[in-house]
Amino acid sequence: MRTPFLMAALLLLTACDGGGDPVQQALRDTSSANHAAATKTTEEAAVDHAAMGHGAGATPGDQAFAASEAEMHRRMGAASGETVDQAYIAKMIEHHRGAVAMAEVALKESRDPEVRRMAQVVVDSQTREIAEMQAWKPTAAQ
Repeated sequence: MRTPFLMAALLLLTACDGGGDPVQQALRDTSSANHAAATKTTEEAAVDHAAMGHGAGATPGDQAFAASEAEMHRRMGAASGETVDQAYIAKMIEHHRGAVAMAEVALKESRDPEVRRMAQVVVDSQTREIAEMQAWKPTAAQ
């Protein structure tokens, strides 16, 4: 995504006013912005998602998934871990939960038997994978 990179570059340029290390300041500012974005409510995230050309104002099909997509992105952004492994597991659990939420929308709204079958497969497999990831324990070598 270009927005965080552009924000970091802009902050880096504006931080060069002689007050401390501009790179460190840019990193702090970007971290603060990312934290603020990750702590938005589902409604705020849906509005932002719509402003980017998704969700409200998009097709009725897109609108059906806007809230679940926004919530998935918010939860993935908030998920973290001390190591790459732990962060990966935390973020993927949220990603899979988002897939389940989207599949549940399809199960509720779709009348196409093949789409409903695929959505049920997603619910079953992603739920199983969430349980597998939740059971994962870091190895002592980490």
